[in-house]
Amino acid sequence: MSVARALWTGSLSFGLVNVPVSLVAATRDVDFHFRQLHRKDGAPIDVQRWCSKEDVEIPYEEITHGYELEDGGQVVGSDLELPAIEPSRTRTIDIEQFVDLADVDPLYFDHPYFLVPAGDDDGSIRAYRLLTEVMGRTDRAALGQFVMRAKEYLAIVRERDGALTLTTMLFADEIRELGGIDRAYQKSHKPTRKQLDARSRCSRSSRAIGIPTRTRTATAPGSSASSTVSARARRSSSPRMASSRTRPRI
Repeated sequence: MSVARALWTGSLSFGLVNVPVSLVAATRDVDFHFRQLHRKDGAPIDVQRWCSKEDVEIPYEEITHGYELEDGGQVVGSDLELPAIEPSRTRTIDIEQFVDLADVDPLYFDHPYFLVPAGDDDGSIRAYRLLTEVMGRTDRAALGQFVMRAKEYLAIVRERDGALTLTTMLFADEIRELGGIDRAYQKSHKPTRKQLDARSRCSRSSRAIGIPTRTRTATAPGSSASSTVSARARRSSSPRMASSRTRPRI
């Protein structure tokens, strides 16, 4: 079995405390993967970059990037312009608040990772173990944000089997509203009074944890106007994670 390599290395930061950590994949791919082959001779199929207008193959150096707007227009950006709309690269997971794990809706969970100590010095390992033990005893989780591979992530950190795990989370605007799903409100799905009472008793002591939305902005080349495009995930303008406008329902 191959040894898992670190995907990201930095520190877990809250207040004046910094715990050096490395991010390691918590899952492995066990699916079957097939290549496309030419039935006649079994040769692999190559993918070419083809211009749909000129009907010719395009070399890599002539390729740029574009984002299609709702009105059908295009925002075109070169490789030199793309870094300007990427989030600032950091090496910290900035913890913004500690919450009860039961207060976080699992609907927002995305992809799991392990957080392991970075470095072999006694100070780093002691800090990691102390944080792990405290979070395990209190059943608390930490909500924060970090940047990995030019993308900003919302994340939850929690204890599991004596180690820390990090799960990336979806932002509030990435969750579809039930109002757009007709089947969710069909008459046959309506709960009974007994079911509603049971649900009310289970959730009476729970409180919602606000999940921020992402704002994405980029400026079209040659234009002074700023167009909203899916280019980068920035922090919520409010310093708090909770927001009444983006508060999820439990």
